Amino acid sequence: MITLRLDPDLEKEISTVAKNLGLTKSDLIRKSVIEYLGKIESPNAWELGKEYFGKYSSGLKNLSEDRKMILKEKIRAKRK
Repeated sequence: MITLRLDPDLEKEISTVAKNLGLTKSDLIRKSVIEYLGKIESPNAWELGKEYFGKYSSGLKNLSEDRKMILKEKIRAKRK
């Protein structure tokens, strides 16, 4: 159960709209809250972790294409 305090103008508007729709004020407010909560977007995986993605990047943009060449160069460098 929630108690809600509204300014008189808003309460009057809610009463008028509820009456016009044939609803109680509680039903109108309940439906409005449900609709509002449905419109709020939940953050997706990218939004939740975007500050961490690429944080420890190598700085090389061609890793997936040139991975074999890069690996060979690193192995050669270690052997020297």
